[in-house]
Amino acid sequence: MNRVLRRFRGLPLRSRLALLVATAVALAVAAAAVTCWFVVRNALLDSLDDALSSNRPKQGEVIQQIDIDAVAGGARCLREIPGRDQPDLYKQIIQVVAENGSNCIVLGRQSIEVDASDTAVAARERSATYHDTTAANGEKYRVYTYPLEDYPQLQLAVSVARPYSEIDDTLDNLALILLVVAGVGVLGAGAAGLWVARTGLRPVDQLTAAVEHVARTEDLSLRIPVEGDDEIARLSESFNSMTASLASSRDLQQQLIADAGHELRTPLTSLRTNIELLARSEETGRAIPPDDRRALLASVTAQMTELAALIGDLQELSRPDAGTADGDGDGGGKIQVIPFHDLTRTALARARLRGPELTITAELAPWYVRAEPPALERAIVNVLDNAVKFSPPGGTVEVTLDRGRLTVRDHGPGIPEDELPHVFDRFWRSPSARSLPGSGLGLSIVARTVRQSGGEVTLEAAEGGGTVATVRLPGAATPPPESPAL
Repeated sequence: MNRVLRRFRGLPLRSRLALLVATAVALAVAAAAVTCWFVVRNALLDSLDDALSSNRPKQGEVIQQIDIDAVAGGARCLREIPGRDQPDLYKQIIQVVAENGSNCIVLGRQSIEVDASDTAVAARERSATYHDTTAANGEKYRVYTYPLEDYPQLQLAVSVARPYSEIDDTLDNLALILLVVAGVGVLGAGAAGLWVARTGLRPVDQLTAAVEHVARTEDLSLRIPVEGDDEIARLSESFNSMTASLASSRDLQQQLIADAGHELRTPLTSLRTNIELLARSEETGRAIPPDDRRALLASVTAQMTELAALIGDLQELSRPDAGTADGDGDGGGKIQVIPFHDLTRTALARARLRGPELTITAELAPWYVRAEPPALERAIVNVLDNAVKFSPPGGTVEVTLDRGRLTVRDHGPGIPEDELPHVFDRFWRSPSARSLPGSGLGLSIVARTVRQSGGEVTLEAAEGGGTVATVRLPGAATPPPESPAL
């Protein structure tokens, strides 16, 4: 059995479908044929029983043809019933059965075996009976036995029998016809199943060819035609969506690599130039003036700091979409319930150090959220740094946290309306901000972190000038009874 199953699983899918269809049809046809055969057999048997009971001879004629005293001794009848000598009627056997089991043939050339039910009818223990028996020549007969009711003083019964061949021949012909029809039906079902399998699996073949083409050529622009709205069409749509997403992901990856290379090239080039100047000074023995040397070293330090920040931003963007529950993700944190107001207060302290000449006001209402603390703090710091960077000297930055809505408003030059859709793109920097330090990744990190925490972030022009950054995070004004790490 296991070998058969292994061989079956080794067949192509269309062959298995065709075989399954043919098998299912064969079982259905076989069940229908067997049911039909038994229904017809029972109908023919009922018809034969009706013929036996309706064609029984008159009791007076039977009595005239037998020697009543000889019946008990097994003597033959005196003569056949008048009018019963036609050859075709000799297929029917009529015999008289006595209470003691002896019998006398009234019509026919073969005697039939006397059954216990026949003697019971003769003894008036049963009214009548139908049963199967065998004639002297071994042929099977159907028997109907009834008592001689007109002669109650005699313990005799009459058995009328007809051969089973009358219905067996019909049943044999029917069985042959059913066998031929079933065979044709199974063959037709197999052919239809193979056709259906080929037709139904044609989209799967197209999908397989497309997958093989993508694996061979890495061509993600390939699309499969979608027809209808069935499961195959949904599978094709899913494949097209998958290849489109992969193509978009690869384009973004290539764009990220190109942008990162471009951004890294500037500080690396400047850093290399400064280091080469310092090295040439050492090699030639020509000392650089102290002020110039201090400026070069400060430039090297600033460029290394900018390079480290850029690499840190790239690492942040390359992290998985969320921290792990065990706290072993790339970000080093785990999602937990944290006080959003306390995290904002910590970020404000860092922002005040970076802009000591600015006035930063804060109104922070309690709010608790589920997030990754280091990532969320970095995002808030980025928003505040952005406001500090673009605020004029002596300017004011207004920070408000109310029911999970954090707003940071500066009074800087603002962002042109046509540039607002691009502020969260990676490496995008406003033309007016190209001269300022930064990598163009800060707001991308903010958008990514806020999205992971289930919130949203927007940046828009403020009334009267400046920019308003809004961060909305779901949460509650009071902490839950227990705040375990998720």
